Amino acid sequence: MILAAGVGSGHNMAAGAVESSLAELEPDAEVRRLDILETTNEVFNKLYDDAYFQLVSQAPWLVGWGYDNADPPFKLAASPLQWLEQLNTVSFVRELREYNPDVVICTHFLPARLVSLMLARKQLRATLTVVTTDYDVQGLWLTAPFHHFFVAREESRAYLITLGLPADRVTASGIPVRAGLADPVDAASVRARFGLRPGVPVVLISAGAAGGGYTVQLVRQALRMAAPFQAVVVCGRNAELKAEIEQLVAGRERDFVVLGFTDQMADLMRVASLFVGKPGGLSSSECMAAGLPMVIVNPIPGQEVRNADYLLEEGAAVRCNYATTVGYKIDALLADPQRLAAMASAARRVGRPSAGRDVAATSMAAGVEPLWIGREAQRAMLQSVEGGVAAVDAESEHRLRTLVDPDTGASVALLTQPQLEALGARDWSTTVHLALPFLNALRWQPENIDLASAGRWLLGDRQERTLDLR
Repeated sequence: MILAAGVGSGHNMAAGAVESSLAELEPDAEVRRLDILETTNEVFNKLYDDAYFQLVSQAPWLVGWGYDNADPPFKLAASPLQWLEQLNTVSFVRELREYNPDVVICTHFLPARLVSLMLARKQLRATLTVVTTDYDVQGLWLTAPFHHFFVAREESRAYLITLGLPADRVTASGIPVRAGLADPVDAASVRARFGLRPGVPVVLISAGAAGGGYTVQLVRQALRMAAPFQAVVVCGRNAELKAEIEQLVAGRERDFVVLGFTDQMADLMRVASLFVGKPGGLSSSECMAAGLPMVIVNPIPGQEVRNADYLLEEGAAVRCNYATTVGYKIDALLADPQRLAAMASAARRVGRPSAGRDVAATSMAAGVEPLWIGREAQRAMLQSVEGGVAAVDAESEHRLRTLVDPDTGASVALLTQPQLEALGARDWSTTVHLALPFLNALRWQPENIDLASAGRWLLGDRQERTLDLR
């Protein structure tokens, strides 16, 4: 079961990329993909989707504040938001239990949190893979228990490890993108299909799947450009925007091709010289996979600003902070083929065209038990981040230690140092022995309830178990 949430198009696109990879790698597997918002009531759906984009349009500063506020890991673990989500996703939970999958892959944090809760309550027996869809990993995505966590880049993986997550549970795979973006293309054939002239640079202007109104200003800027170019303007599913753009470029049809929603973006990206649009996680990752430099406009505060920071840092993009100088910036890039070639090279270096395949293969091979992160460990992570301290440098009461199954070598739990000491372990210990009678006794001591719960989870049907301490 592959789960996403239709907040924008990126989460479902990533889910689709994983689904395609699974079909190729495991042709006999029964695979189902579900948008969780399609199972909820209309009010909750609009709250999650429409209300978000209204805020993006009317109060972007509030979106940025919300992103930063929810960024520390497990900060919202006990917030009213969790109760609201559970109340409005009863149909989804019922549907998931009836389907009873062996493997669950989530490309949005909402279904990941719900599946994790079902695992903790033993309402589901499945492996849980969480796949983030932006270049920075937001703490809101962290949940427990889970089996494997995929992030877009190595720095994000390093960040999670400094929080205390075991390295064997985190992979920097990139963001899953549609197939074929890095494959060779018959450029002449693609140009002929769209009526594009040979030898003239192609500028791909994207309004996104929903068709953002900012595209009108981008086209106005392109109309003033001096360098030879031809633009393909993709308006998504916004028919009104397409009609407005067509009227705007009337008489310049030789220089502008105006499209609605198209399933041929992979071909267009591979013949374009520049992409002009917002730095969403999926659109950015597709550009990088295709080796296509970006001209970034209107990034949403929060995740898109951080995406932009990364692309600028890697030399694969430029950012337009003034709506009235977009044409100037594109002109400057087209006039400097050497710089444009260097940006394309940087994009290819950053691109991860096989991310979907890597996620699918690892998810299907995940036979280990899930990683348990108890409430005390979650609080320790949160306090360490808010104090700007890595887990390894935290004070003893917030220091995290990893319990490892000696037979598989897999991490199975994160506990705080005081919890280990309650079990009789010390810094110099190399193993921890869990025994059901001892854990039952701990249940009656309020400060050790979390430890007893973690221990009983790790024991399963066993009476005792010895784990390595890392």
